[in-house]
Amino acid sequence: MISTTKLLLIILDGVPYRNFRRLFGNLEGWVASGEASVRRMRSVLPSTSSACYASMHTGLPPHVHGVFGNKHRQRLQFPDVFSQLAGAKRKTGAVALSWWSELFYRMPFDPVRDIELDNSDGPIHHGRFHTMSDATDANQMSPSDADLFATLTYLCEVKGIDYGLLHTSTLDSMGHRFGHGKREMSDACYYLDAALAPYVARWRSFGYEVIITSDHGQDDLGHHGGSGEDQQDVAFYYFGDSALPPEDALLDQLGLAPSILTLMGVSVPTGMIAAPFFEPARRKLDP
Repeated sequence: MISTTKLLLIILDGVPYRNFRRLFGNLEGWVASGEASVRRMRSVLPSTSSACYASMHTGLPPHVHGVFGNKHRQRLQFPDVFSQLAGAKRKTGAVALSWWSELFYRMPFDPVRDIELDNSDGPIHHGRFHTMSDATDANQMSPSDADLFATLTYLCEVKGIDYGLLHTSTLDSMGHRFGHGKREMSDACYYLDAALAPYVARWRSFGYEVIITSDHGQDDLGHHGGSGEDQQDVAFYYFGDSALPPEDALLDQLGLAPSILTLMGVSVPTGMIAAPFFEPARRKLDP
Protein backbone atom coordinates (compact mmCIF):
# COMPACT_ATOMS: atom_id res chain seq x y z
CA MET A 1 0.00 0.00 0.00
CA ILE A 2 1.51 3.31 -1.14
CA SER A 3 0.20 6.66 0.07
CA THR A 4 -0.80 9.11 -2.61
CA THR A 5 -0.90 12.07 -0.24
CA LYS A 6 1.13 15.11 -1.27
CA LEU A 7 1.81 17.72 1.39
CA LEU A 8 3.19 21.25 1.74
CA LEU A 9 4.38 22.64 5.09
CA ILE A 10 4.34 26.45 5.15
CA ILE A 11 6.24 27.99 8.08
CA LEU A 12 5.67 31.70 8.69
CA ASP A 13 8.44 32.46 11.16
CA GLY A 14 7.67 34.24 14.41
CA VAL A 15 3.87 34.62 14.47
CA PRO A 16 2.10 34.27 17.83
CA TYR A 17 -1.22 32.43 17.97
CA ARG A 18 -3.23 35.57 18.68
CA ASN A 19 -1.92 37.37 15.59
CA PHE A 20 -2.67 34.40 13.36
CA ARG A 21 -6.26 34.28 14.59
CA ARG A 22 -7.00 38.01 14.40
CA LEU A 23 -4.98 39.17 11.40
CA PHE A 24 -5.00 36.39 8.77
CA GLY A 25 -8.42 36.97 7.27
CA ASN A 26 -8.08 34.57 4.34
CA LEU A 27 -6.94 31.69 6.55
CA GLU A 28 -9.70 32.39 9.06
CA GLY A 29 -12.23 32.61 6.22
CA TRP A 30 -11.30 29.08 5.14
CA VAL A 31 -11.71 27.92 8.75
CA ALA A 32 -15.15 29.57 8.95
CA SER A 33 -16.21 27.88 5.71
CA GLY A 34 -15.03 24.46 6.90
CA GLU A 35 -12.35 24.13 4.21
CA ALA A 36 -9.58 24.30 6.81
CA SER A 37 -9.15 23.35 10.45
CA VAL A 38 -7.13 25.26 13.04
CA ARG A 39 -5.57 24.23 16.34
CA ARG A 40 -3.14 25.74 18.83
CA MET A 41 0.41 24.31 18.81
CA ARG A 42 3.12 24.92 21.42
CA SER A 43 6.79 25.11 20.46
CA VAL A 44 9.71 23.45 22.19
CA LEU A 45 12.00 25.31 24.57
CA PRO A 46 14.06 27.25 23.86
CA SER A 47 11.63 28.89 21.45
CA THR A 48 14.44 30.01 19.13
CA SER A 49 14.36 29.51 15.39
CA SER A 50 17.07 26.90 14.80
CA ALA A 51 16.03 24.83 17.80
CA CYS A 52 12.44 24.83 16.58
CA TYR A 53 13.39 24.01 12.97
CA ALA A 54 15.37 21.01 14.17
CA SER A 55 12.56 19.80 16.42
CA MET A 56 9.87 20.32 13.77
CA HIS A 57 11.61 17.91 11.39
CA THR A 58 13.21 15.39 13.77
CA GLY A 59 10.52 15.16 16.45
CA LEU A 60 13.28 15.49 19.06
CA PRO A 61 13.65 18.14 21.80
CA PRO A 62 16.69 20.45 21.72
CA HIS A 63 18.46 18.66 24.59
CA VAL A 64 18.49 15.54 22.36
CA HIS A 65 19.23 16.94 18.89
CA GLY A 66 21.74 19.46 20.30
CA VAL A 67 20.60 22.63 18.51
CA PHE A 68 20.25 24.90 21.52
CA GLY A 69 20.03 28.20 19.66
CA ASN A 70 20.78 29.98 16.42
CA LYS A 71 24.55 29.81 16.98
CA HIS A 72 24.50 26.05 17.58
CA ARG A 73 23.58 24.95 14.08
CA GLN A 74 24.99 21.65 12.87
CA ARG A 75 24.22 19.00 10.28
CA LEU A 76 21.87 16.75 12.21
CA GLN A 77 22.55 13.02 12.26
CA PHE A 78 19.07 11.89 13.30
CA PRO A 79 16.26 10.58 11.10
CA ASP A 80 14.12 13.48 9.92
CA VAL A 81 11.19 14.19 7.64
CA PHE A 82 13.34 14.70 4.52
CA SER A 83 15.45 11.58 5.04
CA GLN A 84 12.48 9.36 5.82
CA LEU A 85 10.49 10.53 2.82
CA ALA A 86 13.48 10.26 0.48
CA GLY A 87 14.10 6.73 1.75
CA ALA A 88 10.50 5.89 0.88
CA LYS A 89 10.98 7.20 -2.69
CA ARG A 90 8.94 10.34 -2.09
CA LYS A 91 10.34 13.44 -3.79
CA THR A 92 11.16 16.32 -1.42
CA GLY A 93 11.65 20.05 -1.88
CA ALA A 94 12.46 23.10 0.21
CA VAL A 95 12.26 26.86 -0.31
CA ALA A 96 13.78 28.23 2.86
CA LEU A 97 16.43 30.06 4.81
CA SER A 98 19.90 28.53 4.41
CA TRP A 99 19.81 27.30 8.01
CA TRP A 100 17.45 24.53 6.86
CA SER A 101 20.06 23.41 4.34
CA GLU A 102 22.70 23.35 7.07
CA LEU A 103 20.53 21.33 9.45
CA PHE A 104 19.24 18.78 6.95
CA TYR A 105 21.55 18.75 3.92
CA ARG A 106 25.13 19.93 4.51
CA MET A 107 27.10 22.30 6.69
CA PRO A 108 28.41 24.92 6.16
CA PHE A 109 26.18 26.56 3.59
CA ASP A 110 27.99 27.80 0.49
CA PRO A 111 25.78 30.33 -1.35
CA VAL A 112 27.28 29.57 -4.77
CA ARG A 113 27.16 25.80 -4.37
CA ASP A 114 23.98 25.42 -2.33
CA ILE A 115 21.61 28.27 -3.15
CA GLU A 116 19.97 26.14 -5.85
CA LEU A 117 19.94 22.39 -5.32
CA ASP A 118 18.77 19.55 -7.56
CA ASN A 119 19.99 16.22 -6.23
CA SER A 120 18.40 12.91 -7.17
CA ASP A 121 19.96 11.26 -4.09
CA GLY A 122 18.22 13.54 -1.58
CA PRO A 123 17.39 13.83 1.23
CA ILE A 124 16.34 17.22 -0.17
CA HIS A 125 15.86 16.58 -3.87
CA HIS A 126 15.08 20.15 -4.91
CA GLY A 127 16.15 23.08 -2.74
CA ARG A 128 16.00 26.82 -3.28
CA PHE A 129 17.68 28.60 -0.37
CA HIS A 130 18.43 32.19 0.64
CA THR A 131 20.71 33.65 3.32
CA MET A 132 19.39 37.04 4.50
CA SER A 133 23.07 38.01 4.91
CA ASP A 134 23.73 41.32 6.70
CA ALA A 135 20.17 41.54 8.02
CA THR A 136 19.61 44.00 10.87
CA ASP A 137 16.50 45.48 12.48
CA ALA A 138 16.74 48.40 10.06
CA ASN A 139 17.70 46.30 7.03
CA GLN A 140 15.65 43.11 6.82
CA MET A 141 17.21 41.57 3.68
CA SER A 142 14.06 39.43 3.33
CA PRO A 143 13.14 37.89 -0.02
CA SER A 144 9.65 38.74 -1.26
CA ASP A 145 7.16 36.26 0.16
CA ALA A 146 5.35 36.25 -3.18
CA ASP A 147 8.58 35.12 -4.86
CA LEU A 148 9.03 32.31 -2.32
CA PHE A 149 5.46 31.10 -2.84
CA ALA A 150 5.97 31.15 -6.60
CA THR A 151 9.22 29.21 -6.27
CA LEU A 152 7.56 26.49 -4.21
CA THR A 153 4.81 26.32 -6.82
CA TYR A 154 7.47 25.78 -9.48
CA LEU A 155 8.88 22.86 -7.50
CA CYS A 156 5.36 21.42 -7.24
CA GLU A 157 4.27 21.83 -10.83
CA VAL A 158 7.57 21.40 -12.69
CA LYS A 159 9.70 19.21 -10.40
CA GLY A 160 6.77 17.16 -9.13
CA ILE A 161 7.67 17.14 -5.44
CA ASP A 162 5.53 15.07 -3.08
CA TYR A 163 6.52 17.04 0.02
CA GLY A 164 7.54 20.67 0.12
CA LEU A 165 8.73 22.89 2.95
CA LEU A 166 8.49 26.67 2.66
CA HIS A 167 9.96 28.94 5.31
CA THR A 168 9.80 32.74 5.35
CA SER A 169 11.29 35.03 8.01
CA THR A 170 9.52 38.26 7.03
CA LEU A 171 7.18 38.44 10.01
CA ASP A 172 9.86 37.34 12.47
CA SER A 173 12.10 40.15 11.24
CA MET A 174 9.28 42.66 11.40
CA GLY A 175 8.42 41.49 14.90
CA HIS A 176 11.99 41.97 16.11
CA ARG A 177 11.94 45.47 14.67
CA PHE A 178 8.51 46.68 15.81
CA GLY A 179 7.10 44.17 18.31
CA HIS A 180 3.69 42.59 17.93
CA GLY A 181 0.64 44.72 18.60
CA LYS A 182 1.97 47.57 16.44
CA ARG A 183 0.35 48.81 13.23
CA GLU A 184 3.42 47.85 11.20
CA MET A 185 2.99 44.23 12.28
CA SER A 186 -0.74 44.23 11.55
CA ASP A 187 -0.04 45.56 8.06
CA ALA A 188 2.71 42.98 7.49
CA CYS A 189 0.40 40.12 8.50
CA TYR A 190 -2.32 41.47 6.23
CA TYR A 191 0.03 41.66 3.24
CA LEU A 192 1.41 38.17 3.81
CA ASP A 193 -2.07 36.67 4.20
CA ALA A 194 -3.09 38.31 0.90
CA ALA A 195 0.05 37.07 -0.89
CA LEU A 196 -0.35 33.54 0.44
CA ALA A 197 -4.05 33.01 -0.25
CA PRO A 198 -4.03 32.56 -4.05
CA TYR A 199 -1.19 30.07 -3.77
CA VAL A 200 -3.06 28.03 -1.16
CA ALA A 201 -5.94 27.77 -3.62
CA ARG A 202 -3.55 26.82 -6.42
CA TRP A 203 -1.75 24.18 -4.33
CA ARG A 204 -5.06 22.65 -3.29
CA SER A 205 -6.25 22.53 -6.90
CA PHE A 206 -3.03 20.71 -7.77
CA GLY A 207 -3.77 17.99 -5.23
CA TYR A 208 -1.70 19.05 -2.22
CA GLU A 209 -2.75 19.00 1.39
CA VAL A 210 -1.40 22.08 3.16
CA ILE A 211 -0.24 22.87 6.70
CA ILE A 212 0.40 26.50 7.64
CA THR A 213 2.02 27.25 10.99
CA SER A 214 4.99 28.94 12.66
CA ASP A 215 8.13 27.80 14.41
CA HIS A 216 7.48 29.93 17.50
CA GLY A 217 5.58 32.99 18.62
CA GLN A 218 6.85 36.43 19.61
CA ASP A 219 5.87 38.88 22.32
CA ASP A 220 5.10 42.58 22.18
CA LEU A 221 8.78 43.38 22.74
CA GLY A 222 9.71 41.31 19.69
CA HIS A 223 11.28 38.61 21.85
CA HIS A 224 11.13 34.83 21.78
CA GLY A 225 13.31 32.06 23.13
CA GLY A 226 11.63 31.70 26.49
CA SER A 227 8.35 30.28 27.72
CA GLY A 228 4.83 31.59 27.78
CA GLU A 229 1.90 31.81 25.41
CA ASP A 230 3.12 34.68 23.24
CA GLN A 231 6.60 33.21 22.73
CA GLN A 232 5.61 29.56 22.30
CA ASP A 233 2.05 29.26 21.02
CA VAL A 234 1.27 29.37 17.30
CA ALA A 235 -1.65 28.45 15.06
CA PHE A 236 -1.73 25.21 13.09
CA TYR A 237 -3.94 25.42 9.97
CA TYR A 238 -4.65 22.22 8.06
CA PHE A 239 -6.20 21.87 4.62
CA GLY A 240 -6.85 18.19 4.04
CA ASP A 241 -9.01 15.16 4.69
CA SER A 242 -7.55 13.64 7.87
CA ALA A 243 -8.93 13.99 11.36
CA LEU A 244 -7.28 16.30 13.90
CA PRO A 245 -7.59 16.13 17.71
CA PRO A 246 -10.50 18.00 19.37
CA GLU A 247 -10.60 21.77 18.94
CA ASP A 248 -9.51 22.44 22.52
CA ALA A 249 -6.40 20.21 22.20
CA LEU A 250 -2.96 21.77 22.51
CA LEU A 251 -0.68 20.26 19.88
CA ASP A 252 2.91 19.43 20.79
CA GLN A 253 5.43 20.68 18.22
CA LEU A 254 7.34 17.41 18.64
CA GLY A 255 4.35 15.68 17.08
CA LEU A 256 4.69 17.54 13.78
CA ALA A 257 7.36 15.30 12.23
CA PRO A 258 5.57 12.01 13.00
CA SER A 259 2.32 13.64 11.85
CA ILE A 260 3.79 14.47 8.44
CA LEU A 261 5.18 10.96 8.02
CA THR A 262 1.92 9.35 9.17
CA LEU A 263 -0.09 11.53 6.80
CA MET A 264 2.16 10.50 3.91
CA GLY A 265 2.18 6.81 4.77
CA VAL A 266 5.86 6.60 5.72
CA SER A 267 7.17 4.75 8.77
CA VAL A 268 7.88 6.85 11.86
CA PRO A 269 11.36 6.34 13.40
CA THR A 270 11.39 5.00 16.95
CA GLY A 271 13.01 8.20 18.23
CA MET A 272 9.96 10.26 17.31
CA ILE A 273 7.99 9.41 20.42
CA ALA A 274 5.35 12.18 20.35
CA ALA A 275 1.93 11.07 19.14
CA PRO A 276 1.04 12.15 15.60
CA PHE A 277 -1.83 14.58 15.21
CA PHE A 278 -3.50 12.66 12.38
CA GLU A 279 -5.28 9.33 12.51
CA PRO A 280 -3.39 6.75 10.38
CA ALA A 281 -6.67 5.07 9.41
CA ARG A 282 -7.78 8.24 7.64
CA ARG A 283 -4.86 8.28 5.16
CA LYS A 284 -5.62 8.16 1.46
CA LEU A 285 -4.17 4.92 0.12
CA ASP A 286 -3.90 3.29 -3.26
CA PRO A 287 -3.50 -0.51 -3.58
